[in-house]
Amino acid sequence: QVHLVESGGGSVQAGDSLRLSCAATGRTFSAWFRQAPGKERAFVAAVDYSGDVTYYADSVKGRFTISRDTAKNTVDLQMNSLKPDDTAVYYCAATIGTEKYRVPDEYPYWGKGTQVTVSS
Repeated sequence: QVHLVESGGGSVQAGDSLRLSCAATGRTFSAWFRQAPGKERAFVAAVDYSGDVTYYADSVKGRFTISRDTAKNTVDLQMNSLKPDDTAVYYCAATIGTEKYRVPDEYPYWGKGTQVTVSS
């Protein structure tokens, strides 16, 4: 069983940065998703077991960076140049393995989410 706990959300201005952290990911393929009000849960970024391979949604590429700290057993999401469209609840997710890393149903383990609000 994998128990995930997110932290680091908050309210910021457009252009600011935030760093989200997901604890207790273990040896898993891990990802961040987000869900804005009235919208479906959407893929943001993913990282493999080693931390060497990463994937990003086009909307965050170049602004967000996902990283894994195996010593601390965490997966972080550094978010720079935040925009109002980034406002959402951000969820950490994990799975033993998948090729369909953009699909929420591929992840059996989820955190409870952390709110990120970006104002203009």
